[in-house]
This record gives sequence, C-alpha cells and structure tokens, in this order.
Amino acid sequence: MRVVMEKTNTQDWTEVCVLDDLILNDGACALIGEEQVAIFRTGKGDEVYAISNYDPIGKANVLSRGIVGDVNGRPVVASPLYKQHFDLETGQCLEEESVRVKTWETRIDENGTLFIRAR
Repeated sequence: MRVVMEKTNTQDWTEVCVLDDLILNDGACALIGEEQVAIFRTGKGDEVYAISNYDPIGKANVLSRGIVGDVNGRPVVASPLYKQHFDLETGQCLEEESVRVKTWETRIDENGTLFIRAR
C-alpha cells in the first residue's frame, strides 16, 4: 500500500492512500503523525473505518492484522492476540465494556483518495 500522509488544507485531514490500495475486508496500517492507525475497507468496498492500531488488552500495535467481520450487524475487527472484538464505528471492545480504542473520521474524495481526520 502506498501511504502518502500529507496534510490537506481543510480541517486537519491527512491524505493516506488511494482506495484501491486497500484490500476488501482486510486491514492496513498508516502512521498519522506519531500514531499508528488501523484502516479497514469493508462491505461492498465503499465503507472505510480507521481505529487505533494499538490493542490495549494485548498491549501491542496489531489491530490492523486482525480478522474483519461483524457481530450482530456491527462491523468489527477481532484482535489477533486474544480475539477481543472492537467495533469499527465506535472503537468499543465488545467483550470488555470499559475498553475502547480511538477512532478517526474517514472520507473518500472524487478521485478515490482516502483522507483521515482525528475525531
């Protein structure tokens, strides 16, 4: 995957890659500033989620290598370490109510370029 990581001129959006660089239902990792961000392209290919790559339970940057799926209709990634599920929309861990990872807002422009912005 080609990672660009340039700031755009609108509200701290960071250009990350071209949508076609992302594999459907798989994860990729990008470095935004000093934070590792796990990026997932799901559904029919037009849904893109971005969450922290750091698994707070396993204490490692591995979520981009997790298994993408859904639990009761919610898009999730299962950590490759201890298999906890993290909601891709909210960052909430489904097995540990007190655990949540950071999420980023995503958008795709008319040229198919993915941008990410911290919430």
